[in-house]
Amino acid sequence: MAAIVSPGLCASCRHARPIAGARSTFWLCDRSRTDPRFPRYPRLPVVRCAGYERAAGEVTPAPPAPPG
Repeated sequence: MAAIVSPGLCASCRHARPIAGARSTFWLCDRSRTDPRFPRYPRLPVVRCAGYERAAGEVTPAPPAPPG
């Protein structure tokens, strides 16, 4: 059984979409169609990307409250 890997930035990027395979899910980068700098299926998790754009409706999580 394969480990589940978080997609990182791809999960909230307007240019990424999940592609379900037989045993796993891949994240397709639509920017790869027009710009060769972007891999079609990037290695996960993506923690930095020059082409990242937040998808409409995605909310940035609030930082945790300080203790006390």
